[in-house]
Amino acid sequence: MTLQGHSLIAGEAAPGTSGTAYGINPATNEQLEPAYTLISEQQLKIATDAAADAFDSFSTLEPERHARFLEAIAENIEDIGDELIERASTETGLGLARLQGERARTTGQLRLFADVVRQGDFRGVRIDPAIPDRAPLPRADIRQRQIPLGPVAVFGASNFPLAFSVAGGDTASAFAAGCPVIVKAHNAHPGTAELVGRAITKAVRDLGLHPGVFSLIYGSGASIGQALVADPAIKAVGFTGSRAGGTALMRTAAARPEPIPVYAEMSSINPVYIFPGALNGDVEALAQQYVTSVTGSSGQLCTSPGLVFVPAGDAGNRFAAGVTDAITQLSGQTMLSGGIASAWQHGHDALEAASDVEVLGRGTKGPDENSPAPAVFTANLDVFTTNPVLHEEIFGAASLVVRYKGVEDLVEATGKLEGQLTASLHVTEDDYSAVAPLIPALERKVGRIIINGWPTGVEVGHAMVHGGPFPATSDSKTTSVGTLAINRFLRPVAYQNFPEQLRPAPLQDANPWQVNRLVDGQPDHN
Repeated sequence: MTLQGHSLIAGEAAPGTSGTAYGINPATNEQLEPAYTLISEQQLKIATDAAADAFDSFSTLEPERHARFLEAIAENIEDIGDELIERASTETGLGLARLQGERARTTGQLRLFADVVRQGDFRGVRIDPAIPDRAPLPRADIRQRQIPLGPVAVFGASNFPLAFSVAGGDTASAFAAGCPVIVKAHNAHPGTAELVGRAITKAVRDLGLHPGVFSLIYGSGASIGQALVADPAIKAVGFTGSRAGGTALMRTAAARPEPIPVYAEMSSINPVYIFPGALNGDVEALAQQYVTSVTGSSGQLCTSPGLVFVPAGDAGNRFAAGVTDAITQLSGQTMLSGGIASAWQHGHDALEAASDVEVLGRGTKGPDENSPAPAVFTANLDVFTTNPVLHEEIFGAASLVVRYKGVEDLVEATGKLEGQLTASLHVTEDDYSAVAPLIPALERKVGRIIINGWPTGVEVGHAMVHGGPFPATSDSKTTSVGTLAINRFLRPVAYQNFPEQLRPAPLQDANPWQVNRLVDGQPDHN
């Protein structure tokens, strides 16, 4: 497929009028063709107006057609074949196997949301039938359902060019809710974005939907991205990226005449707690698992463990020695971009320069400029709790081993953490009594707590929570992974004393969409 290098606005290629940008191969720093034209704010307005025009028809789609749309996107992405994987690898430095898995996750979550649309529980139907003879006052007929918010702006993520980008989780869940989507492509992988954007555009056209259901735009985040969030047609924002980027969008959204929610996934160091009982087993294997989790995808995962608490003493020393052995055998992997590699180096250098912090082990530099050597540092618990530099995320293959004297100190240390996506505990049954007081402290800080596992690798399903208190996300009540993500783009509306002829389909007595409903607070079995 020949890449055109233009935005896709309401089904049409739209050459931008505000300059050009190129993808860069991070392994070579070479410029990739074609040039991508950047749109103006006037062109952006065409996209947002089209999304607003598409909302009425798209938000009321019959469930089967709605679900088929999501499945068609998945099929179209798969039909691109190896070209998509190869282009994504060239633009990001991520390996082919990693990207093949990410493509499967992308198409899998689209199909999962198709199932959600068919099943219909997300519509949240509740019916309180009228009780005209209730004393002292009659009760009106009141029926509630969840409706989509309106057009959604989605910002592609740098570290997941497929699963968190153009057709990723934010887009899939917004589409499933019934919201048109405008995606601001990440400028680091523009070709990948175009290929996926064309797959969505084809699905819109083949299903006969309003073309404004989807647009893909290229432009500066500081100008076009901010203008997109400020546009009155946009009713919610999905973002995965840096804390600086996410909070900038939050400020813009809050300053609007009509403030809107920004669902931003930002920074997390994902603490791991190793309890004494876990060190009675194969300590070297545990250390290897930790290093593998830190360095996978060059550490460029939002769930990479940037911090591990390990007991002081001989067993903890064996773990530390195992970490040193494992990390020194590794070479650096190509990072997503020169800018991300530079930011990693800045964080690494700040941690190395911190007082009473030592290098526990370091690998070797990789073959290119953007493949720094992975590193693990160590410090004592009192140093960690008093130095905020040690709490900062380093996006990439770097982590900190913190040595603690007593498990009773872990609750206090946890209270000093910022909000996190995950926390992982390695324990045996002998540790359970010591672990129990830590669980409530972790519940206040994280969205997912893991026993005897590692945070990297996020299952896409019904029970997953990929969120957490700020700054892990901007709204701790939500998740960006799993079917609960659809709730971000819905709001409740109650319909009082509506005649049957005017009731939306899910609220009609006949229940033509066959959705599950609560009647007087009880499941409706009709």
